[in-house]
Amino acid sequence: MNKGEAQNRIEKLKELINHHRYLYHVKDRQEISEGASDSLKHELFQLEQQFPEFITKDSPTQRIGGKPLSGFKKAEHSSPMLSMEDIFSEKELQDWEKYLKRLEPSVDLEYFAELKIDGFAINLIYENGIFVQGATRGSGKIGEDVTQNLKTIESIPLRLAPLAQGKLPRLMEIRGEVYMGKKDFEKFKSSFANPRNLAAGSIRQLNPKLAASRPLKFLAYDIVTDFGQKKHSEEHKVLPSLGFKTDPGKICRNLNEVIDFWQEVNKKRETLPFLIDGIVVSINDNSLFQKLGKAGKSPRGIRAFKFSPKQAATKILDIIFQVGRTGAITPVADLAPVQISGVTVSRATLHNEDEIKRLGLKIGDTVIVGRAGDVIPDVIKVLPELRTGKEKEVRFLKNCPVCGTKLVRRENEVIWRCLNKNCGARKREFLQYFVSKKAFDIEGLGPKITGQFQDAGLISLASDLFKLKKEDLLSLDRFAEKKAQNIVEALKISKTITLPRFIFSLGILHVGEETAMDLAEYFGSIDKLSKANIEELEKIPNVGPKVSQSIYNWFQSAQNKKLVEDLIKAGVKIQNPLRRGSGQAKLEGKTFVLTGVLETMSREKAKEKIRNLGGKVTDSVSQKTSFLVAGLEPGSKLAKAQKLGVKILSEPGFLKLI
Repeated sequence: MNKGEAQNRIEKLKELINHHRYLYHVKDRQEISEGASDSLKHELFQLEQQFPEFITKDSPTQRIGGKPLSGFKKAEHSSPMLSMEDIFSEKELQDWEKYLKRLEPSVDLEYFAELKIDGFAINLIYENGIFVQGATRGSGKIGEDVTQNLKTIESIPLRLAPLAQGKLPRLMEIRGEVYMGKKDFEKFKSSFANPRNLAAGSIRQLNPKLAASRPLKFLAYDIVTDFGQKKHSEEHKVLPSLGFKTDPGKICRNLNEVIDFWQEVNKKRETLPFLIDGIVVSINDNSLFQKLGKAGKSPRGIRAFKFSPKQAATKILDIIFQVGRTGAITPVADLAPVQISGVTVSRATLHNEDEIKRLGLKIGDTVIVGRAGDVIPDVIKVLPELRTGKEKEVRFLKNCPVCGTKLVRRENEVIWRCLNKNCGARKREFLQYFVSKKAFDIEGLGPKITGQFQDAGLISLASDLFKLKKEDLLSLDRFAEKKAQNIVEALKISKTITLPRFIFSLGILHVGEETAMDLAEYFGSIDKLSKANIEELEKIPNVGPKVSQSIYNWFQSAQNKKLVEDLIKAGVKIQNPLRRGSGQAKLEGKTFVLTGVLETMSREKAKEKIRNLGGKVTDSVSQKTSFLVAGLEPGSKLAKAQKLGVKILSEPGFLKLI
């Protein structure tokens, strides 16, 4: 990026960030997620560091907060309520330490790490131990006097408890966050985007009765008043004795301990009663902290070490069109790499042509990308405000990018498809699907190796896999005796498969795991399923006309019938399931949800065992859930199961049950 491009990008970022900061800090609402907003601010900061000549006084990196509302009296802070610079990676943490050591090379750095609660910053003043004023951050120097609203919060003491070591200073200044707990927020979430917005909106309105009606809490994190404390960690010990709730935090002697604390908190964040978006890391020595001073809006001695956001902003470099096993053409965005939910994302699905039109997307756009539920990333929103005029329109393909066959879009479908069953891309995708964990689950066979087999001419059809011999594989690159033997053994083991997995492995359009299980239970054999007519298929619960037609059409194809015949001829043995209602299905009528990591088996294997015993597996916990199976590091599902009174099984308990 040259200077001209950088200056243009910086100006556009400033304008967009200021718009969203105004909505967030003044209007207490938001149009984009905090993660996306943070990533835009982070890009601006990085550009300004690279091109410091473009840093201006009106840059969002130099500002603190929003303007005070006209309905409140103004309150001037004795010392500015500064913001913190955000960092998102271990490398940025290490770069910060290098920067500090350049400023103070002879000092040993000790850190204090604490939770960064997602709340609303407040400054409290006590005179002779009595609460006399509470103010918002505002511009950093001047905030809004919201004393009457803050008095309604039970966790803010109206009178301080005396310090154990003696008298309180005449004036005490305490800072912290007003927030709302996750459980309390459940009652309000239909009207508010998140707990932070609700907390801010409750404090920044003129009726204390409204604030009193909302279950707000306060968490203190700083004592501004000097009462002889040498370290920030001492303040966290003193705060509870004054009557405040605070996070105990942790003294860290080096960055490795900071990183350990950050990772530990990230693992348990879902179980905390309030929202956090990272940890705050500060120099523990108060005199050194003051000596380091500030740069722009942020003290040099403190950083917000944030967790990787679930959404972030990045640029679309190109659009790639992928061909799936059913011939579906999926447009995929090639992205400038960005960290989302702890993973570097460089591609995101655009789903279909209609979605591209809905987004109004162009190649070269800056977009917000998310990983909802931590699955395949997708493009959530385009930021047209950042366009330069060089962006290009997306032209959807008319022909298959692999075999050249003219694409077809069926009536009532949004997907364009290549209908050529011999298309090389479709064959490759199908074989990868066929050997996947939910299908034949052939250990050691991933996309690269199946592709290598195809390229070498060893396989063309799925049944060819089961005819492979060790000698066939030894001629391939990077295939030694042991590796070849292991794959042949894995193929041999996988020849025995349950009927639901066999049906799933065929790749029938609209037939997923649950439908495959329903079909297996109803028909009991692949032979009966293959002969079923549409009327009979529609009798099966959860199988509608569209799915019935798809299954029927699949088995009418001579090529598909031959696929099944060839697999059986190659030695595949199908285990028929216990039929529900037979009295032999041990878990019939029971619904399971799995969370965390199981040590003795994969999650897919556990699901299969449950289904083979007549049970059902769902993704979310509800009052209809019979059992939650909790492995190592369980997520938020455990807390919800406990709340609903769902029976929780440890892994040993689950193994005993099955």
